[in-house]
Amino acid sequence: MQELGEKKSYISWPVIAMVGFVTIICFDDILYPLQNQGLSVVFTWIFMVFFFVIPYELSVAHLGSVFNGHQEGGLASWTRHSLNSDAAGYWTAWMYWAACLPYIVDVANSTIVSYSWLILGDGSLSSRMSSFWFGVWTFVIILVFILLENLLKKSLEVMATIDGWAMFGMTILFVVMTGWTLLNGGKIATQPFNLKAFIPDFSLSYFSTTGLLMFAVCGAELVAPYLKRMKEPNRDFRKAMYLIAFMTAFLTVFGTFSLSIFFDANNLPHDLKMNGSYYAFQLLGERMGMGNVLMYIFAIVQAIYMMAQLAVFLDSTSWVLAADTAERFMPKWMRKRNKNDRPIHSYVLTTGLTLFLLLLSGTLPDINAVFNWLLNLNGIVFPFKNCWLFLAFIAVRVKQDKFPSVFVFIKRRKLAIAMGSWCMLFSFICAVMSFLPQDLDFGTKAWNHQLFLNFLSVGVLFGAGAIMPIMSWFEKRKEESAQI
Repeated sequence: MQELGEKKSYISWPVIAMVGFVTIICFDDILYPLQNQGLSVVFTWIFMVFFFVIPYELSVAHLGSVFNGHQEGGLASWTRHSLNSDAAGYWTAWMYWAACLPYIVDVANSTIVSYSWLILGDGSLSSRMSSFWFGVWTFVIILVFILLENLLKKSLEVMATIDGWAMFGMTILFVVMTGWTLLNGGKIATQPFNLKAFIPDFSLSYFSTTGLLMFAVCGAELVAPYLKRMKEPNRDFRKAMYLIAFMTAFLTVFGTFSLSIFFDANNLPHDLKMNGSYYAFQLLGERMGMGNVLMYIFAIVQAIYMMAQLAVFLDSTSWVLAADTAERFMPKWMRKRNKNDRPIHSYVLTTGLTLFLLLLSGTLPDINAVFNWLLNLNGIVFPFKNCWLFLAFIAVRVKQDKFPSVFVFIKRRKLAIAMGSWCMLFSFICAVMSFLPQDLDFGTKAWNHQLFLNFLSVGVLFGAGAIMPIMSWFEKRKEESAQI
């Protein structure tokens, strides 16, 4: 029981929604697929919203409702209890944590880019900074945030709430102002702008880039460790998931339409993935006679938004790795917590493997190539992680008498299992196809180099998980020998 007079603080469902929204999608996420798929990405987004995003969000809500008492480990706890397997819980935790590392580096990269636009006022960072120093500053930002995570309390909730609404507001502003420019004589940059332009060609390139769309809309399960801090989690968590699904659909579909007004989707800038959002608000400001004002406002919002993302990912992923995964798989030093009750060595391991990724990225020719490779790497690792989520959902529906839920997504068991199986298969196919490098010509030296980097990085990130059980085994053998 709480001590007399102590008032427990809860997190409301709109705050949970904003924390989730910050981890899932931002304005940048609609630019990457536009560069890869052109106008046909609108078809892909609509397909994704109805056949993946909504089932994904509501599957998370269902699992969150089932395992309300086992939330500290999030997805790892869900798979551990649903499959009744400590090994499944451990490997889910490891793969989930490892999958977030490329994005943590990518977010730190984006933070540098946002500040460069604030300082320089343009996208010339790539010509002013070498990939080596870009990596150094990225590592410094990650290290600083790891230190701040252990010093400042409630900073994560405040940053995520304020900037989640700010980013959504900027997107609405962009969509509304795009409509205003069309009504006042503005012309559509993308031509032809007809029904045929929105139909995908379903080529190898198309399928190899779909994993990046899946990455763009995933991450809702990251808020699971915070469910225990909600007053009515079974009732309110699904409200947060519905809100995230709506905001994601609005941002992806209408945002893509608006971008095609300003950019020629058939002839996009080579650095669109790194600087596209800033170009977009710069063009919007010019059409409205405001100069660079909107671009600077967006750069400020983006800088804070990226810092909020970094805070959420560093905090929540560390809890996933060090929470209730089976002790026999994790050595004691990895489960050690500091005076603030934080898993300090999870942060140390995060630092080490992000440095490994930065060293690999240093073999690429310039900042733009580094940015694009790290971004595309997310299209591989995140869909693999999704397979565990849908496997847990299938398991709780197969044994739904053992796992009752206040919120039920799809009441018919067979239909729910079929939906979960589809989403798991779709995630696996997207992950495998995403190994093929993007933004490069097939078979070139650069293409082969990135293909090698993709296999090496994923192999190390996921394969390193086998080291922890071995270390734990030796640790226990040492303890047993000391007792004899």
